[in-house]
Amino acid sequence: MEHKIVPNLWFDTEAEQAAEFYCSVFPNSRIVSVIPYTEAGPREAGMTMVVEFELNGQRFVGINGGPEFTFSEAVSFQVNCEDQDEIDYYWDKLSGDGGEEGPCGWLKDKYGLSWQITPTGMDQMFGDSDHERATRAMKAMLGMRKIDIAALGAAADGVAA
Repeated sequence: MEHKIVPNLWFDTEAEQAAEFYCSVFPNSRIVSVIPYTEAGPREAGMTMVVEFELNGQRFVGINGGPEFTFSEAVSFQVNCEDQDEIDYYWDKLSGDGGEEGPCGWLKDKYGLSWQITPTGMDQMFGDSDHERATRAMKAMLGMRKIDIAALGAAADGVAA
């Protein structure tokens, strides 16, 4: 039997709104189900308890569990982007409307969830057998907020962007 890993995200009261937001950002996404609390509690009957959703085929669960737990950078979701247009799109959508830009392609969305918006192939650049090339790429990335693919490649190649 194949076991799938499904990330569960703990929200105070915003699980359904967050799921709708994420579904609006990522293609091929949908709300799968919404389950409300019943009179058995522990939260108000009728309030969304759990929302199951898919982002581009990846299943997630959002739970309105209360204010006791919040997100931290200890867990993040990486979005591998094919080009600068994709990086710009995801960066703008996920960091906008109350989100927070971070260093090195990291950001927090308006719900406090951390994301890494990275170009495909960036890890190969950092693992390049040419140690100096890898070092130049890493130094360039460490100075960025949103990743600039052209500037990263130019730095790796030792050319001014």
